[in-house]
Amino acid sequence: MGKMKLHWSPRSPFVRKVMVAAHELGVVDRITTVRTVVAMDKVAPELLPDNPLGKIPTLVLEDGTVLYDSAVIIEYLDSLGGGGRMVPAAGPARFTELRRHALATGFLDLLILWRSERAKEAPPAALLEAFATKADSALRAIDAEIDAIAATPVGIAQITFAIAGDYMDFRFADLGWRDRAPRFAAWQARFRERPSMLATPVVDG
Repeated sequence: MGKMKLHWSPRSPFVRKVMVAAHELGVVDRITTVRTVVAMDKVAPELLPDNPLGKIPTLVLEDGTVLYDSAVIIEYLDSLGGGGRMVPAAGPARFTELRRHALATGFLDLLILWRSERAKEAPPAALLEAFATKADSALRAIDAEIDAIAATPVGIAQITFAIAGDYMDFRFADLGWRDRAPRFAAWQARFRERPSMLATPVVDG
């Protein structure tokens, strides 16, 4: 059996979502990772034939079929074992999981854009304030719901929330998010010890 090819980077939280899910689903040995360097100001020419958007993660299946983005890839990996683990197959539980995942992945998107703006020489104060306000709102929402989230089986939303916590530690050490969202912080400290998280560390390189 051939292996799937994943365009990969050790710093991308969205790539990490896929790798954590692959470990949780027991399919990581079916994936070969290919280091692909991308950024807002850097295009990887070798990626464009597989993903015209030039974004990672991008998964190339054994037959050459290409899948992106992270949520689509995770649903495919889930389907290899019959589906329904990462996202419930039907009913209210499915839409609750998808809504929670939208919060988690939207929060990650916000953090990445905020970091990009903070790195500029003279970012607009109003823009930084808007990012900070939205991040605080998201943290409050996550903290209020995390106990209910933790009571469900591990799926795409929990994985993404946990990765968002690690991303904040990695890129926003000054944010003090653990003091501002203590329930979320306590849950994330436990989740980050799962073998799937320990096997996919964030590497600044």
